[in-house]
Amino acid sequence: MGDSGGSVVSIDVERISFGGKEHHIQTNYGPVSVAVYGDHDKPALVTYPDIALNHMSCFQGLLFCPEAASLLLHNFCIYHISPPGHELGAAPISPNAPIPSVDDLAEQVAEVLDFFGLGSVMCFGVTAGAYILTLFASKYRERVLGLILVSPICKGPTWTEWLYSKLYCQVMSNLLYYYGMCGLVKECLLQRYFSKEVRGFSELPESDIVQACKSLLDQRQSMNVWRFVQTMNERYDLTEQLKQLQCRTLIFVGENSQFHSEAVHMTSKLDRRYCALVEVQACGSLVTEEQPHAMLIPMEYFFMGYGLYRPSQLDCSPRSPLSPFCISPELLSPESMGVKLKPIKTRVRLEM
Repeated sequence: MGDSGGSVVSIDVERISFGGKEHHIQTNYGPVSVAVYGDHDKPALVTYPDIALNHMSCFQGLLFCPEAASLLLHNFCIYHISPPGHELGAAPISPNAPIPSVDDLAEQVAEVLDFFGLGSVMCFGVTAGAYILTLFASKYRERVLGLILVSPICKGPTWTEWLYSKLYCQVMSNLLYYYGMCGLVKECLLQRYFSKEVRGFSELPESDIVQACKSLLDQRQSMNVWRFVQTMNERYDLTEQLKQLQCRTLIFVGENSQFHSEAVHMTSKLDRRYCALVEVQACGSLVTEEQPHAMLIPMEYFFMGYGLYRPSQLDCSPRSPLSPFCISPELLSPESMGVKLKPIKTRVRLEM
């Protein structure tokens, strides 16, 4: 493992039941938890989840899909970065600690890469996490080989979010402080993550994934979540920075996601030669949990551009760094990913 300037200390905690290892890293922007899964000799895939989630509640559905797990773990060592105070078993962050800015969190990602001695990496972010990794990519273009973004945001907060922030800060902060993750806060978050069909209504009970998410939300330190909400509500527009990105980007968005229009906007601002948008029908924002199987084929074609395949297609294990610049130019086109520049509608039949 690498160290950045001797200022980083790691305490390792074995997560035997999930086969990974968690590292608590002290950075210049505060502590951060990183759960590492896989062979360190393989190329690195860095993930960042949405608000109030960590790798267990944001990427577990995808990694529990056998085909997706084989694709990702065969080709990558996965570094799951949790937002500050969102890791499993997190303690409350001191109220005296400064709330980090989005730039601080992007710099924190850079320090995590330095700690592990990583050069260029693949990035995989969901909504707020997609914003942080896109910002990181705009600051460190040479360190990002590709972006996989799920229901991403790239603009500043909307008026709706601003009003929600006022409600959350002024009314909910006392509830969060004294009573934890109360029902109203959880319902707001579930509406952010999932479509109405899986959240349930009078004729249809809520799905297992929503019940599991509720259980995991109960484990969050409510004021730590509040701090991340504050950070994201101070974000700024990345539209101009998007025009400078040259890494290949694969964007997924649920048809019913409240961030659908922002994902389309983001796609329109990225270089069309290197970007593709996949719209998943009958799905909310958290595609990794609600319909992870819809992500498999687009990801397979996306990784083919880097010479990476599922084990059934290639027996040898990749050991060399990813480098799209060593691949023929035609493999960098959206057509080589097996997707079109206009949204693809992935139809899924719902069991009623």
